Parts: sequence; C-alpha cells; structure tokens
Amino acid sequence: MPRVKNSSSAFSLRDHLLVVGGLGLVAATYGLVRLAFGLFLPDVQRDLGFGADVGGAVSSGASVTYCFGAVVGFLLAGRAARWLVVGAALTAGIGAIAMAASPSAIVFGASVVVASIGAGLASPAMVQLVTGRVDEAARDRAQAVVNSGTGPGLVAAGLLALVLLPDWRAAWAVAGVVTLVVGGVVFLAAGRTVDVGRPARPVLPGRSWFGAQVVPVVVALLFGAGSAAVWTYGRSALVGAGVPSVLTVVAWILLGAGGASAAVTARWTSGMPAARLWLLTTTAAAVAVLALGLLPHVVAAALVACALFGWGYTAATGALIAWTTEIDEEYAAAGTAVLFVVLVAGQALGAAAAGALVGPAGTAPTFIAAAAVVAVAAGTPLLVARRSLRSAAPTR
Repeated sequence: MPRVKNSSSAFSLRDHLLVVGGLGLVAATYGLVRLAFGLFLPDVQRDLGFGADVGGAVSSGASVTYCFGAVVGFLLAGRAARWLVVGAALTAGIGAIAMAASPSAIVFGASVVVASIGAGLASPAMVQLVTGRVDEAARDRAQAVVNSGTGPGLVAAGLLALVLLPDWRAAWAVAGVVTLVVGGVVFLAAGRTVDVGRPARPVLPGRSWFGAQVVPVVVALLFGAGSAAVWTYGRSALVGAGVPSVLTVVAWILLGAGGASAAVTARWTSGMPAARLWLLTTTAAAVAVLALGLLPHVVAAALVACALFGWGYTAATGALIAWTTEIDEEYAAAGTAVLFVVLVAGQALGAAAAGALVGPAGTAPTFIAAAAVVAVAAGTPLLVARRSLRSAAPTR
C-alpha cells in the first residue's frame, strides 16, 4: 500500500510525549554532549594544554565511536530500542561527567570518545520508536521534530557557556546530569513499542536495499567531511578573528537556534521529496561554511552564517532520514543508522583533515575547502539524476 503523507495531521497525546522526549534525548546526546566539544574547545585547550592537532584527533576519535554506537543501533533498534535509549543516556551522561573531572588531556580525550557513543545509539533508537508509535500521517513531521533536537541542545550548551565559562568543567557536569535524567524520562515515556500489522522482517536488509542507498551514502560522507570544520573549529575561528568571547558564544547559540528552527520549517519541508530537500539544505550549509571562512571578523555576517549552518545541517540530516524512509520505510531505523554512520565517518575524516590544515594554512583556506566539499555533496544527487535521465532517454 502506498504511503500517505499528511504533515498537517495533529499528534495524539501519546505521540506528543514520545516526540518531546525524543527531542530532549537528541538535544542532550548531540547538542549538549557530542557537538558542544567545539564550543568548549578553546577553554579546554587553554587549561589542559593541547593544540589544534590534538583537538582534531579527539574529534575524529569521537566520530569513530559514534559510528560504533550507530552500528549497534543498526543491529538492535528493531528489537531493543528502549534499551538503546538507556545505553545512549549512560554513555553520553557518564562520559560528560568524566570530561568535567578530567585531570589531563588524555583522560579528557578518552571521555569525549566514550561520550560520543550515546548520540550514535540515540538516533536509530528514536527513529524506531517514532516509526512504531506515531500514526503514519504524522510520522514524517514527528521524525523531523525529534531530529531537530540537536538545535535546542546547542542553544542550551551555549547558555551554559555564557553563564559558566571559563568554568567548562561545571558546564560538562551539568550536561552529563541532564543527559542521564532525560534518558530516564524517555525510557519511561516510550513504553512498549506498538507496531501492529507489520510482518516480521530480517534484521539485515537485502542486497537491493543497500544498492538503493549508494547515492545517499556518498553524499552523507561528503557532507560530514565538509561540516566538520564548523563543528570542531567554528568558535575557534571567531576567537582567532578577534571576536569578543561573549559574541562567539552567542554565535554558537544562534547555530543551535538555526538547528531548532528545523522543527518549525518541517511543517513545509516534510512534504518535499528527500533529494530536493537535500539540495536546498546542503546548499545553505555550504554558503554558511564559506561565509565563516571568509568573514569571521564581520560579526553580523558570522552570526547569520552560524544560524544558517545550524538550520542547513539539522534539516539535511532530516533529509537523510526521509531519503532512506522513501527507499524502504520498514528499514527506516536501519537506514538512518547507516547514513548517520557514514555522515559521522565523514566528520572523522574532515576533523582530522581540518586539524592538519588549519595550523599551517589558516582558517580561511580550511573553511573554503570545507565549503567546496559540502557543495559537491549538495550537487551530486542532481548530477546523478541528470545522468540517469540521459541514459534512460531513447536513442534515435
């Protein structure tokens, strides 16, 4: 039976509880813990005494362990989504608390790496819970709202920074406690997943399913690599350009606010074909990365670029969820895990490359190169579609 989309349908009370809880879990594991690394990095570097290359290596290692978490989610989401929520809260929450207590760069780096597992577990778990619990007519919008939790998490991290910096230890401690609490709330709110009327399917999809994922996999890898410069060195770029410290934190809050706005724009974007939404959102992200590279000293431009990047990045990850759902809704959680693994694997490569480049070449060339990679990610599906049309056209 073809899938009917009606993004304007209202959520039931049960749907609201799950969606709000899922948004909170994503906000905590992604925005407060995993992606806040770049926000607090300048202060941590100053106190623990390590350079940009080490920061890039830690970010890269965290991306690798995120991928591990997402692979576990890929394998277990269909059978144990609620317990993946527990694992996400424990790894991210305890990891953040360990970061707060770290006496050295080695301990801090190891804690960052552990904490990043939580976000990898959270995404496939929440996709599975939403797929099994939310009514079909409201499901696309619900997925987009839950996925937009990164934005509120980043805003919360920025507000913590405004209140607590330079005491980054207190900020990480608060983030850890909040993550543990929200994980418990989601576990209780999820209840038993309802998935009536669907036949049992194998844990692993067939070969044709993997073949259909090739284009989204390639562009997710490229987008991850290009976006890593902002997540790892976005605030550092503003600090290096002489922007006042308070304004650099405001920029991060705007980045989060842009991500949060993806939940609002989902009312309109959830009805778009996934490939078209991908082109729109990643193009916006590419423009934002370029602006941050060229105009970090122009405060107004930098602030707008951060907000635009936050929206583009978050909405683009939502487009990946929609894309794999269009391919096969029954394996939406598995597809999300695969694409997010590839996305963050790209971030691992991009963080390492940016860390190696930013020292000798500077911020501007690093961000220009990153923007070019994001632009290629944006345009690749369009080029593939045009080539497919040409090959399918009748010959005379």
